Amino acid sequence: MEFKDYYQILGVATGATADEIKKAFRKLARQYHPDVSKEPDAEQRMAQVNEAYTVLSDPEKRAAYDALGAQAAAQGARSGGDFRPPPHWDAGFAFSDAGSSYEGTDHGQYSDFFEQLFGQAARAQRRQGAPAGGAQRGADQHARIELDMADAYHGGMRTLHLRTAHLDAGGHVVPEQRSLEVKIPKGMREGQLIRLAGQGNPGLGGAPAGDLFLEVLFRPDPRWRAEGRDVYQPLLLAPWEAALGASVEVQTPAGSLEVTVPAGSHAGRKLRLKGRGIPSSTPGDLYLELGIALPPADTDTARAAWAALGKAFPHFNPRQAQAAQGA
Repeated sequence: MEFKDYYQILGVATGATADEIKKAFRKLARQYHPDVSKEPDAEQRMAQVNEAYTVLSDPEKRAAYDALGAQAAAQGARSGGDFRPPPHWDAGFAFSDAGSSYEGTDHGQYSDFFEQLFGQAARAQRRQGAPAGGAQRGADQHARIELDMADAYHGGMRTLHLRTAHLDAGGHVVPEQRSLEVKIPKGMREGQLIRLAGQGNPGLGGAPAGDLFLEVLFRPDPRWRAEGRDVYQPLLLAPWEAALGASVEVQTPAGSLEVTVPAGSHAGRKLRLKGRGIPSSTPGDLYLELGIALPPADTDTARAAWAALGKAFPHFNPRQAQAAQGA
């Protein structure tokens, strides 16, 4: 069979740290997740990335895989070609059930390489009635959860659907789906992890299950965006509101706020509302990015009003003002 270079799939060196492997997995998962990727082979690539992470994120599996890599290199099969594992290769290793998960992707699609080697090891242990290395904690799993900005301000509950896999009584990798009710704490920011203890892969030999780590992402929303705990929101003004100043009502993620717009405001100016960003012991700020909306000249009255405005400012030339700014 063909040897799979999991390090090459994740784009990391063979001596990569656990943190480097995790970061590479998250980057590729965002790139190839079928929900967001437009690449035709995204699902296949995501399955490969998940399989590589399943092995390299588990110290026991990784140690065994590195031993296989040395054998493959000796056979000249690490970069392709037929690979023959050594006899009784799996006799001294203990593995937890296969499968880390990533929301929305079918990760029961493991390759023949994984099934024959790692599935073979797990099946051998089950035939023996206990893992060769004794009890072993289940591997941690990683998934992502998409939240609305309002969830960061108020918290809430979400139902998470996970596709994962387990070994059946015959030792075969079987895909499964499960649902979890997840409590979203108030004050979550993008990139933060929510840890669900004991919701990862099951342990072996009576050992506890691993944990499930949910990476928080915010759904794209034209009303606002987050940078750390700071939130940015566009705010359109009428020309007279920008010129004369005004008190306007603004719908923010925190709720409705009355905001004072200073006279002489211009498009591109930011109004900072201190402490109105994502809540925390040190909350972020909310920045209102000002824009100017022009009323349409679609009636005789409206056209007359625009003409009168032009006559009121006979010497105003926006091109000259622009040139002066560039000088």
